[in-house]
Amino acid sequence: MTTATVQRSNLIGAAFALAAVMCFSINDVGIKFLSGDYALHQIVLIRTLVAITIFCALIMPFNGGLSVLRTRRPGAHLLRGICVVLANTFLFLGLSAMPIADAVAVFFISPLVITVFSVIFLRETVGLRRWAAIIVGFVGVMIIVKPGTSAFQVASLFPMVAAVLYAVMHMVARKVGGTESAPTMAIYIMLTFLVASTAMGLATGGGRYAHYDHPSAAFLLRVWGPIDPGDWPLLILLGVSGLFGGLFISQAYRLSEAAFAAPFEYVAMPMAIMWGVTVFGTWPDRSAWIGIALIIGSGLYLLWRESVKDETLATDAPTYRR
Repeated sequence: MTTATVQRSNLIGAAFALAAVMCFSINDVGIKFLSGDYALHQIVLIRTLVAITIFCALIMPFNGGLSVLRTRRPGAHLLRGICVVLANTFLFLGLSAMPIADAVAVFFISPLVITVFSVIFLRETVGLRRWAAIIVGFVGVMIIVKPGTSAFQVASLFPMVAAVLYAVMHMVARKVGGTESAPTMAIYIMLTFLVASTAMGLATGGGRYAHYDHPSAAFLLRVWGPIDPGDWPLLILLGVSGLFGGLFISQAYRLSEAAFAAPFEYVAMPMAIMWGVTVFGTWPDRSAWIGIALIIGSGLYLLWRESVKDETLATDAPTYRR
């Protein structure tokens, strides 16, 4: 594979990553906006049903119909589905209790973890300078989380757990991307969401565990109830953005090297700040700004280092496509 081919593939993958980030950012703000009124998995179930309906109507007919369900990697799809369901659950629980900018910033340990995992599992090469950038990013996360201080809250750990699960999901996607299409990967993610949210509804939707005051616990275990008609447009939007976000991010990591695509996801950070100010009336405090600056700075540095390593990209690329 030539250098130009690898670069072109990386750039196309990065464009898909940016589109996915915009979709996921809409999901974040929508989920947080609804978190005070509905149970998490009730929202997820409705979002999934909307996404599956659109997928079957608009995506499946142009991708072989029911053949998109054919797979040679059912175990990998199951693992990936479990990871993404748990990652979403922990992230949304964090969003319900934290300012959106803080939660998204903590979640941005994920591109750092993806870069680390790309070395461990995909045999990609990461130099000393990029390792230093990863450490700086982790320091930024710690500044926001404030472990060991009175400002620390357990909910701030949820986006960190989500980030690790998210990284594992993308490593699995890189492994199966050579044999599985983006629509195939997307439909199995949606089916996993459908099963998981339905099971949660049966287990907790009646309100038998709805006696916790913490925002995250209340969001997870709240009684399932009727939907306000005014909330349906937002729920439908969540389904649309969730579907296309999943398709776009699957394509991003199928086409691009993990260490190249991951930093583009940092676009979600300024978007989260914008949502926090315009929708929720929150603004990051001084320590949060320092942490955000370190996280974004480390991500941008990782991106820049990738952009000047053309020869390494061309040499290593065939290994990742196996």
